[in-house]
This record gives sequence, C-alpha cells and structure tokens, in this order.
Amino acid sequence: MIRNILIADDDSDILAALSILLKSEGFEPFAVGAPAEVLDAIRLREFDLCIIDLNYTRDTTSGEEGLALISDIRKLDEWLPIVVMTGWASIDVAVATIKNGANDFVQKPWENDRLLSIIRTQLDLASEQKKSQKLQQHNQLLREEAEGEAEFVFESDAMKRVLAMAKQVAQSDASVLLTGENGTGKSIFAQYIHNQSPRSASPFISVNMGSVTETLFESEMFGHVKGAFTDAKSARIGRFELADSGTLFLDEIANAPLSQQGKLLRVLESHQFERVGSSKTQTADVRMICATNANLKNCVSNNEFREDLLYRLNTVEIEIPPLRARKADIVLLAKFFLSKIAHKYAQPVLSLQSCAVEMLLSYSWPGNVRELNHVMERAHILCGDSAIHASDLGLDCPQVSGPNSENSSIEDAGEMLSLSQIELNALRSRLAHFNGDAVLAAESLGLSRSAFYRRIGKEKQK
Repeated sequence: MIRNILIADDDSDILAALSILLKSEGFEPFAVGAPAEVLDAIRLREFDLCIIDLNYTRDTTSGEEGLALISDIRKLDEWLPIVVMTGWASIDVAVATIKNGANDFVQKPWENDRLLSIIRTQLDLASEQKKSQKLQQHNQLLREEAEGEAEFVFESDAMKRVLAMAKQVAQSDASVLLTGENGTGKSIFAQYIHNQSPRSASPFISVNMGSVTETLFESEMFGHVKGAFTDAKSARIGRFELADSGTLFLDEIANAPLSQQGKLLRVLESHQFERVGSSKTQTADVRMICATNANLKNCVSNNEFREDLLYRLNTVEIEIPPLRARKADIVLLAKFFLSKIAHKYAQPVLSLQSCAVEMLLSYSWPGNVRELNHVMERAHILCGDSAIHASDLGLDCPQVSGPNSENSSIEDAGEMLSLSQIELNALRSRLAHFNGDAVLAAESLGLSRSAFYRRIGKEKQK
C-alpha cells in the first residue's frame, strides 16, 4: 500500500529534495509551500503523515507560524502524524512543537536515514493507534450487543432448508436481505453468514437502524471529525469504516430515515463516503446484510423506502420461518433455553411435564424464539418443583378463550364489537401476556414501542 505524505516548506529546493527522497522509498509525496495550502490539502485528501517546516516567509526564525499550523492540523485530524523540520532548532522549540501536537522533530539539514526511520516509526505507530481505536469501538459494540440471541438449535426441515441456503449465499459477496417476524433470529443468521464467508476473519459490525436517529445518522454510519458539531469532542470512526473488509449488518433497515437512504445507496454503489465535518473521501470494502420484519415493497409503494436502495440490498432474500412453522424445534429449543438458564443461575436444569410440552406445542408464539426464551426463563424462576408445569408457563393458548383472549369471538356476550374495540382488546391482552412489558408486547405484534403506545393511547381517548 502506497503511503501519501504531505510536505510543506517555503523553499522549493527543499520540497524537491524531499519529494525525490520519498519517491525513491516508495512513498507518494504531495508538496505545498504555505500553511494555508497545508490545511486545504488535509481537508481535501487523505494523508498518512505530514512533514512541515516551522518557519515560512512571514517569519523566518520564531517558529510561531509552524506552531500555529500544528494546532490547526490537530483541529482537522487528531491522528495524523506530524514531523516538524526547521533550521532554527533549540530544545525549547522542540518541546513547544511536541506540546502543540507534533509527533517528532528533525533539524535541517537532515540525515536521510534518520528522517526515513522517523517516518516509518510514526506510520507504524499511527497504524497501531488506529487499529486500537477501531478495536475499542468494536469491543464496545460487542458489549452493547452481548445479550444476543440463541445459537442454532433445530431439527425441522424448514430450518434445514433456510440454513443450507444461508451457507450457500455466504460463499459469495452478494448483499443479503433477511426477512421474517420479530424474534425469529435474523441477527443470528447474519452472524452465521459472516462466519461462513471468506470475510470471517474481518469485523462483523451490527447496527440497529431503529435506534439511529436522523440527526445522528451520518455520524453513526460514516463517523465525524473532532469539532464537526457541538458535542464532537473527539473524532469518531463510523460503522462503515469499522466494518472495512468485513460485514456490516443493518437490522430493522425499514427504519432507515428516507432522507438518509440516498447516502446508503451511494456507499453501496461506490464504496465511498466522507466523515461529518470532513470533505476527504474515504473508501470501505463492506459486505452488506440487512434484516427487516416489514414488507419493503409496500414501503416503496408508500414512498417510505427507496426502490433503488431495495434493489441494491435484496440481491438474495432469505425468509426466516416463524416458530409456529417449525413445531419440531419448539421443545428442543425450550430444553436448550432451560439448560442455559440453569447455568446462568447456577441451579439444576428443570424438566418439562407432558402438560407443559402440550401447551408449548399448542401456543402460536407471536414473539417467536425470543418469546420462548423469555417464557422459559420466567418458568424457571417461578417453578416451585423440579419440573415445569403448564401453569408455570403463563401462556394463553389458542384453545383457551375468554373476554381478554386475542382469539375470543368477535361477538362478546352477544354484542358485536367495533374494530377499534377488537384492536384494543388485542393490545391489552398482549400487554398482559408480557406482564406489562410494552417493548416485548410491541415486538410480538410487529410494532415499534412508540406505535404501540400511540394505539393504546388513541383507543383510551375514545
């Protein structure tokens, strides 16, 4: 990889000599003659290191122009290595340059070997520093996503077919769109596709688009430079840059702000982007996997999603089956969760009574695998025996009907209910089922939390 090095001096002979030296060592020099040109170049191009003079035509001895230039460079790029050169060297000047943000100091006339050694050392340090910053942000993302979901546990034909398709697609570099209801395990499939792909040794970066606000979209996805906006106290690496050479997983892609979807399309087509506050174009080689529980074609028809972006994302579309369509996996998953939960609480693994098994198989599982996990943990906690009974599950099965059942008749006590009353009963029933947890209730109905509250509030006002 060719390293781009910016050199600045008001002496054209020095610029020429440095350019020849750097080119002979495989670097790509870019020469300018004034502080203002240095700043313009950094705004427009990506450099790996810069070599600057301390004194220019305005002042040939104090070094004030150079010290001010170092500070200005640091405002634009806090990581760019800066090597200072001057013919008016002193200990005080050297200390001042380092305090202002320079990485090293060389006196003119320079020794080629020493200068090249300093350049290579600073390039290596900068590379390690950037890797460390990426690793810190990546580890933070992993900690935030540590709750995760279940591993693949299945024996159903439906899952065998889907997994075989995912494994086949993983070998390509095609964009993948994972569809299916909430809680079916789309994020696990995304991780699986990455792990089975040639990119498996590179980062897997996951972003929940439902939590990315429109105002912070560009900063989150593309990063920002220090001072780009009020709260930008330090530079931030965006998700695309973090995922470079790896996989970027955009969950809940239907929630991507329409005003920002064009920026996503551009990165997918050109692999280019700019950090917020910078005009320098950067590149990222990223494999894209997206997931949604929404019908994106309907979103396109409703002008909520760009059609051209959809075509870039769904090169291969994989639909993850709901839990009710893979009944052969329900008891297997339930036992798997009970084993994990027992380990979590350092307690014996509970078994399932036959009545509990029957109830698990007869329930419709609107929240899918995620709901099953929560139900088994609750049953483990509330069970007063060595085996879980049907009553411990707290499920409202389809066969059970009553005034609060989602499956109760449209006629209630001989009275025809309005559509809004039926909807309100369903919302209340689902909220009760999840013990008042609005987030889980909303997810099980395919609604956002705000939409769930909106609907309940609307009905209560009637």
